[in-house]
Amino acid sequence: MPTEEELFAAVDALLAGEPEMPDPAERARLREAAGITQARLAQVLQTTTQTVKNWEAGRSEPRPPRRQAYQRLLDKWTEQFPPAPAPAPDPPKPNTTPKPPTPATVQRSAVQRSTDQRFENGPLAVVDVENGQTLAYCTGGLILDVPAKSLPALVDWTLTEAGLGQRRLHRNGRDADPLLVLTPAALERYGLPTALSDDERRAGRLADGHKAVKQLTRADWKLTQRGFGPWARIYRPAEGAKRNCVQLCIPAWNALDAREWDNKADPRLPTMHPADLARYLGAYAERVMTPRGTAAVTGLELMTALRPPTRAEKDPDTGEFTRAFNDDALTAVYDVVECEVPDEHPVLKGKFARHHLRTPAEMLMEEPYDWCRPLTDDECMRRYLVAIDVNMSFAAAANGLTVGLNGPTHLTGNPAFDPALPGSWLVDLSHVDLSRVRVNGRTVDGDRLPSPFTPKGDRPTGPAWYATPTVAYAVELGFEVAPIEAYVRTRTGRYLDAWYKRLRDAYVTTMADLGVTTGMGGGEFLEAMARSKQTDPAMALLVGAVKATAKGGIGKLRQRNRGQVPYYEPWPALARETWRPDIRAAVLANQRIGMHRKLMKTAAAADLYPTAIGTDAVVYPSPGPSPLDILPHTPEGKPVPGTFRLGVSPGMVKHQGTRTVLWAEELYEEHGGVFNIANLIKTDPAAGEGE
Repeated sequence: MPTEEELFAAVDALLAGEPEMPDPAERARLREAAGITQARLAQVLQTTTQTVKNWEAGRSEPRPPRRQAYQRLLDKWTEQFPPAPAPAPDPPKPNTTPKPPTPATVQRSAVQRSTDQRFENGPLAVVDVENGQTLAYCTGGLILDVPAKSLPALVDWTLTEAGLGQRRLHRNGRDADPLLVLTPAALERYGLPTALSDDERRAGRLADGHKAVKQLTRADWKLTQRGFGPWARIYRPAEGAKRNCVQLCIPAWNALDAREWDNKADPRLPTMHPADLARYLGAYAERVMTPRGTAAVTGLELMTALRPPTRAEKDPDTGEFTRAFNDDALTAVYDVVECEVPDEHPVLKGKFARHHLRTPAEMLMEEPYDWCRPLTDDECMRRYLVAIDVNMSFAAAANGLTVGLNGPTHLTGNPAFDPALPGSWLVDLSHVDLSRVRVNGRTVDGDRLPSPFTPKGDRPTGPAWYATPTVAYAVELGFEVAPIEAYVRTRTGRYLDAWYKRLRDAYVTTMADLGVTTGMGGGEFLEAMARSKQTDPAMALLVGAVKATAKGGIGKLRQRNRGQVPYYEPWPALARETWRPDIRAAVLANQRIGMHRKLMKTAAAADLYPTAIGTDAVVYPSPGPSPLDILPHTPEGKPVPGTFRLGVSPGMVKHQGTRTVLWAEELYEEHGGVFNIANLIKTDPAAGEGE
């Protein structure tokens, strides 16, 4: 039993309470007066710089044992640097009483507010456990205490108290569901494994009998058909216009694939502090949209978010709202065209022998360049090979492109070519001879350039299927075309314009965060790019995520069977309105054609020819190691119009890397001939292939 003295001492301590700490602004003043940085203070108190920032912004309070040490330090600083006397307050004006700030106002004074008060705490939160307390790190540096002790309670709290979500990007779209990113510590707190088993990883989800799944089911929560996987959706049926859905992102289960969200050569996400992860993903949500899966999935979802298929329309007779379709969107699943679908599509069942390789006359083969050629003797005398890379090339190719929005119309009997009709055309372009073509009054050696009509750069040998931009380019070059048949779309639109602009702005804004801005000259731009990756690691990752969103979104338009079902059986992607291989083909054709235009104009302006092209990387022989040594300029020092131009905007180019001609010759000898070196020339080994 405790003695009377011990009980009295405990009561006295309770009555005295804990010493009151200075307010957040005073904490910052004292530290600055002492000449101590936030990083140094964090080191002394064995915590993170972000935690100190939170203490000084009033977003969180220190907890024992750091609280006592911090209090002692602040008390000493207060003795050394007492606050200045407060000025006498002005007498209040008649009939006016100042309203004191609410606690919420004080707490959030340094936090960026959402314009929509339903989502005042931002689109997402990273849930972590620190010193036994569950915390939700939100955008803007805000930290929320999470009272939920179970997974169903966490979902309830998110929907009722967390203030998370994102306003719709289009008035006819829907608001984004709140996203919770669970750290390994949070997984343990809520009874989830920190790693999936081999069977679970192959299935991409927890087993239906897992205790967490059963716990949700008992609480009347449901999971989508994807189940409880890295990107789980937990929901109840909507109540009118109100959705009851929370999405989970679980990085420990590879939700944030390093090829899209991280630096493959030097992964940062596994050790990233929750506050930094919230800042990274929050910036992505703000500039692109709240992630809904992989970057590729999000890229496709962004198209629908900006071009919703339906809208609410009021019936003038009944006054009730009904669903109407939008003319500028993809609104239905239409019949497919045999030449446009991949080999495993059900429509091709029984059409070809099992291992038959479809020819260009049987299959639309619109892909980016994968081309190379041997160096000439003169080019071997140049010391370097300089690779330049087109920024956001697929997104740039989508800008302004007219695509089909409805189903195909079959044209037969040698129809006249109409560049205004998107689709696929069977036409013979083997007569197009670009060996000695004139550009801007100068003759270009077309034999040292790839053909614009095939991904491998070979000249066509007979009839083949082409997307509208490819055939239109043959006409632009001055050649006659005579289609044999075609599948065209009669309802058209620039469906991808808003998508491109959203991604362009995200990319340019993030590059500006890294110190690379539009309007920079060539040399200034190259210097800024060289510094950019060391400026802000989180924003450097965001640049890669935006690029992966653009490239992956276009790829999703023709998502293939990834082993979900047997060959020639329908796979899930085929049920989407956005499964449109014809649109993907048009974008890729436009990308390749745009590349060829610049190759031609560069050759005409500077007698400069590439030796290899890989997707959007172009390799030129050069006397010096910099793109400035080769890219043509006018006498006034400006880039020649129509050629490759250094800059940050999509469609402009950056320096990908430089190697020596000797290096290439050694590789050719090692491999027994010429092969594509375009994607091997990288100053930054972490740079991805394409985009």
